[in-house]
Amino acid sequence: MLVPVLSLASAALALICGLLLPWTITPIVIGLTYAIAALGVSVMVRAGQVSFGHAMYACISAYTVAFLARAFPQLDAIVLIVAGAAASLVCSAIIGVFIVRYRGIFFGMLNLALSMVLYALLGKLYHLTGGTDGIRLNRPEILGMALERGPFEIALLVLTLLLSLVLAWWVQRYFRSGSGEALSGIKTNETRLEYLGFSAWYVMWKGYLLSAAVVGFSGSLLALMQGLVTPDIGAWLRSGEFVFITILGGAGHAAGAFLGAFGFEAVKLVSAAWFPGLWQFLLGFTLVVVIFIFPTGFVGQLMRRKRTPARA
Repeated sequence: MLVPVLSLASAALALICGLLLPWTITPIVIGLTYAIAALGVSVMVRAGQVSFGHAMYACISAYTVAFLARAFPQLDAIVLIVAGAAASLVCSAIIGVFIVRYRGIFFGMLNLALSMVLYALLGKLYHLTGGTDGIRLNRPEILGMALERGPFEIALLVLTLLLSLVLAWWVQRYFRSGSGEALSGIKTNETRLEYLGFSAWYVMWKGYLLSAAVVGFSGSLLALMQGLVTPDIGAWLRSGEFVFITILGGAGHAAGAFLGAFGFEAVKLVSAAWFPGLWQFLLGFTLVVVIFIFPTGFVGQLMRRKRTPARA
């Protein structure tokens, strides 16, 4: 019961901060898109598989939003967000057919290889994608309302917060379901899972679809917030940041992605402001410290303290 209350309180605090300090809306929304993407990555981490190329699904979603917004300017932002996530879902259903047959480093590297192929194509097909310059988006309507930039950003902040809560609830519900427990079984003992009558391939494939769809939502929101879609959204460095956030927050609970994103953004902003030449070093040092002190991430440490009975 504590986690839902804290989640709602955090969402309310972020909304109040955005309303009182409009300049914070952009970093809050972008930070939440990173958290949503890490939430998708954490689904695969539950199976013991780390993808170094999941940013390609954020990229697929973002370019879908850009293409649709350019071809059909009358489309609502809600439709664009759902369409972007649906495109990621469809692509993952095809890619996942052979990707989920692999485990460990092969799983991670195959995702990375595919993401780099996509990154290269987007940069080369200038007449379609604008190359490295990307595609600019005109501001779409939200729920049929044409808004100026200020009100549009506030509406997008509210939409992102609501979507974050819904996706976190959805993923956590999946973790506690039979499919989620079976996915965890792949990490512990895949052979035993097969003997129990489950298809490890099918369990992984369903998890992969959920993972890609959640990451796809982050790409749609990022495209609308930035108003510009470039191949960098699918770069391997972006995938590495998603993995960084997932490890930092922990994959034991859906809240871990948001705790990790908060830690990631806090360290990055503070170090970039005070130590502009060392911010990447400080990020890496923070991850090393967290791994040594909290090997299960922030959320793992919180869950362990919750299970530990207080001493009299």
